[in-house]
Amino acid sequence: MTNKKMVQKIILSPFQKFVKIESSSGILLLIATILALIWANSPLSESYYAIWQYKMGVTTESFELNKPLILWINDGLMAIFFFLIGLEIKREFLIGELNSTKKLAFPLVGALGGMLIPVLFFILINQNPDTFKGWGIPMATDIAFSLAILKVLGNKVPLSLKVFLTAFAIVDDLGAVLVIALFYSGTIKVSLLGIAFVLLAILYFLSYRGLFSKFTLIFLGIIIWTLFLKSGIHPTLAGILLAFSVPISQKIKTQEFIDNLVSITNNIKQARISKKPILSREQIQEIDDLEDWTNKYQSPLQHMEHNLHDWVAYFIIPLFALANAGVVLNSGIPLDIALVINITICLVLGKSIGISSIVLLAKKLKIIEIPQDISNLQIIGVSFLAGIGFTMAIFIAGLAFVDSPTYIDSAKIGILIGSLISAVLGFIILRFKK
Repeated sequence: MTNKKMVQKIILSPFQKFVKIESSSGILLLIATILALIWANSPLSESYYAIWQYKMGVTTESFELNKPLILWINDGLMAIFFFLIGLEIKREFLIGELNSTKKLAFPLVGALGGMLIPVLFFILINQNPDTFKGWGIPMATDIAFSLAILKVLGNKVPLSLKVFLTAFAIVDDLGAVLVIALFYSGTIKVSLLGIAFVLLAILYFLSYRGLFSKFTLIFLGIIIWTLFLKSGIHPTLAGILLAFSVPISQKIKTQEFIDNLVSITNNIKQARISKKPILSREQIQEIDDLEDWTNKYQSPLQHMEHNLHDWVAYFIIPLFALANAGVVLNSGIPLDIALVINITICLVLGKSIGISSIVLLAKKLKIIEIPQDISNLQIIGVSFLAGIGFTMAIFIAGLAFVDSPTYIDSAKIGILIGSLISAVLGFIILRFKK
């Protein structure tokens, strides 16, 4: 294997694994969504709602944290989802596809078009002041679903197109998080928020001094999450901010780790071997040393991202879909058809026009460089796939219309229809592109 191929393998393998996990998660998301719709519209529909509204938590004389199961999922487990997004954003900005102005320009332009134009569409089309709060719904792209479509297409799409889709989806996820923090949070209790930021500052300082500990992160993270929740800021923002406190640098370099690995291996060979099926004291000591050196050698950010990715992709996001995608299609609750149509148009046309027009204009003006293996038609195709808003769109819809079942159901139906049309159009364009 040549050096060039070896470098390409080192760089691309982690991304290809990421794509594989997200693609599989997209399939699980689809299954969970279909199951939720069937369950919510079946004779067992009462049990569907009863499960998610079941209250659980802690209540004392001076403190109460007692919430329905669906809010533990949306506020609690989704904070872990946002924590993972934060880790991905930090990695991409430091060493990944967004770590230079040249690399950032292409997906950043796409993300800006994909956020601003759908919002503009929503504002222009919306005629009901009560539904205006839903303007943030069509902003973000569901990475799992969109990458699942690209995986089905196989070799018909280049890897650089997958990188572009992933990069701009991460950027618009960050934009959506900022929108949630600024526009979809409640009345803010500054004192509690101040305490949370002091604790965050402590974590950042410890990380800066090389004193990072995942146990400290978890302990303070739970407190910070609770403070955000009680302060009126949506607690999922705490996940992003906590992720930025995780260092990416290793404590020791590869050569030092290899030297110690060789030494430990030799010591284990020379250690006394117990006749019983257990390790000798010398072997246990060497294994402990190996664990210590391994912890120092691993990048904390990379290690956490690796450990969390499967949990988020295969458990948290499908569970979120199962809990939130169940819309009763004949519930007797009147739908706001205008809202359904608005969100559908924003996802299908807002995203596709926003991304493709701005990217192609920037290309014509030579503001950005697009990889040679990506055609203009592929950019248009992937811009339709960006209209698959699902996870983040449903999440924001729940925040925007928390007190209105009519608007929540209407928004969810608009999201499902818009995401389905976007997926089909994007697939057709990319599938039959010559």
